[in-house]
Order: sequence, then structure tokens, then C-alpha cells
Amino acid sequence: MSDKIEIKELERADIPGLLELYTHLHEETVPAQGERLDGISDRILSDKNYHIIIAVEDGRVVSSCTCIVVPNFTHGLRPYALVENVVTHSGYRKRGLAAACLERALEIAKKENCYKIMLLTGSKKREVHDFYRKCGYSSEDKTGYVMWLE
Repeated sequence: MSDKIEIKELERADIPGLLELYTHLHEETVPAQGERLDGISDRILSDKNYHIIIAVEDGRVVSSCTCIVVPNFTHGLRPYALVENVVTHSGYRKRGLAAACLERALEIAKKENCYKIMLLTGSKKREVHDFYRKCGYSSEDKTGYVMWLE
């Protein structure tokens, strides 16, 4: 990873770059600026349990993941963390950027005293699964299910 890469939490000024990065995940277009986007931005940025971690190189958002800390009544009232939207710009892959973002998510989860951190992937690619295993995640402990609401 280059010295000029910064791993940080999303700030309002980073949102346009993040939305552009999401076109490398599964979005086809960048959402239109407006009241709806502003409202979602305000809600996310004001939520202390919602962390969007980004890798920035030369002012460009090139990798990201979201880490949400969920308060919980079990495991001694300890929260758990969910990771979602792991993505790296196609021109910046294989440089350790997503791993660095996931490492920051892990640091957040530990700081918040989470008892576990989880993620789901829709990818069927072996290299994606190998990457998550290399980052310390296991696919042997739990079974994930998704119900799409659209």
C-alpha cells in the first residue's frame, strides 16, 4: 500500500467520491443530488454507530467498507458489528486497500467492545472468499440468509 493512501471515516465532502466508487460495486449510476440524498447523508453522518471507512489516494475515494455497530441484549449486553459494501475501484485492486478498510472496521468493533463482527458477500468468486478468510473471517461458523424486499 502506498504512503499516500489515507484510511479514514467518511466526511461530508467525501460523499460524491464514495457514490462514484459504488459504481464499482453494483450501482449503475450515481444518485442525483437533492433532498433525499441530503437526508440520508445527514442521518448516516450523525449516527455514532454507523461508520463508513474509506481509502483515499490523491483526493480520490478508491476503497471503502461500512461498519455498523448494533446494540444488543445478549452476550453480556455487548454489541456486534456488521460489515457491508466492501468495494475497491477496479483500477486500484490487489493493493491491500480493502484489507486496510476492513482492519479499521475491526479496530472500531474492538473499541466498541463488540463480541463479533460479521459480513455477507454475494460473490461466488473463490478469490473473494479467500480474501475474506485471509482477513480473518470464517464461513464455517454461521449460515447467512437474505430476503430481498424489492
